[in-house]
Amino acid sequence: MEMSYKDGKMGCMDNGKYVRYTPEQVEALERLYHDCPKPSSIRRQQLIRECPILSNIEPKQIKVWFQNRRCREKQRKEASRLQAVNRKLTAMNKLLMEENDRLQKQVSQLVHENSYFRQHTPNPSLPAKDTSCESVVTGGQHQLASHNPPRDASPAGLLSIAEETLAEFLSKATGTAVEWVQMPGMKPGPDSIGIIAISHGCAGVAARACGLVGLEPTRVAEIVKDRPSWLRECRAVDVMNVLPTANGGTIELLYMQLYAPTTLAPPRDFWLLRYTSVLEDGSLVVCERSLKSTQNGPSMPPVQHFVRAEMLPSGYLIRPCDGGGSIIHIVDHMDLEACSVPEVLRPLYESPKVLAQKTTMAALRQLK
Repeated sequence: MEMSYKDGKMGCMDNGKYVRYTPEQVEALERLYHDCPKPSSIRRQQLIRECPILSNIEPKQIKVWFQNRRCREKQRKEASRLQAVNRKLTAMNKLLMEENDRLQKQVSQLVHENSYFRQHTPNPSLPAKDTSCESVVTGGQHQLASHNPPRDASPAGLLSIAEETLAEFLSKATGTAVEWVQMPGMKPGPDSIGIIAISHGCAGVAARACGLVGLEPTRVAEIVKDRPSWLRECRAVDVMNVLPTANGGTIELLYMQLYAPTTLAPPRDFWLLRYTSVLEDGSLVVCERSLKSTQNGPSMPPVQHFVRAEMLPSGYLIRPCDGGGSIIHIVDHMDLEACSVPEVLRPLYESPKVLAQKTTMAALRQLK
């Protein structure tokens, strides 16, 4: 016995004759299928008795119809699954190509810098003065401060800080502002949480993640802003003020508190500016940074029992993905004031891997 489907009607070959189902019979069988996709022989006989329109169909034909219907359902589900996998692989391939381009730029920059230092270093011996990473970073910060005069706390001054934060964040998320190295044990692939990297040789600790999520950009932005809902260490986030910008974005002034990992250390708090905007290519950006007295912006007095930590330009770049969902780039970059805790606890505050595990990957997992 063989079943076929033609012109929207089911048919069956029985004793050399081709039997067609009427549209009414097909509709009745479909209704029965949704109620019970795999009826027993007793149930099939009962269906024939209860549905007069099926009275001229043999129970054996009903059995074959249901077998074919289940087969088609399985094929549709498999086709849908394969299409979803193909979309995910296509997006992941795009993400990996972008990551490869970024790494090539980073290599080119390092080669250029190496060539420059070779040409301008007549004596290869190390100088007697301190050349530790901390000294280099500190000197760079003083130099940067001299080129960035304080700005006022007016909306124009805050927008200037916000635009600078956006540029610095994007240079970390997709550029070469930070030397990123792949986090040990985190290999990219279609089934991985995403591409996870940690900083090497920069001020503070930083972590970066890229991944695919099945949410639209606006929903992603809502979730990442609600930090207490997914970051276990986040005690509270208070929005102190909201300012709309002329380009359709928003500037928020936030006060955030984080629990300490142990009672042997004081908790941290942050006084932040958060800037939400849309780029020319339609990408949504949520970026943040600490407000400091050197910027002459609005200040937040110290809070008793808390250590004021610094968030360097960080945030989320959210791009709409073909076929639905989003591609998200996450950057977390902090200076957690490790010098304020006992030496035995400093690895908790100085390890970019710890930051990646506790904060960056927590956000990506929540979105997935």
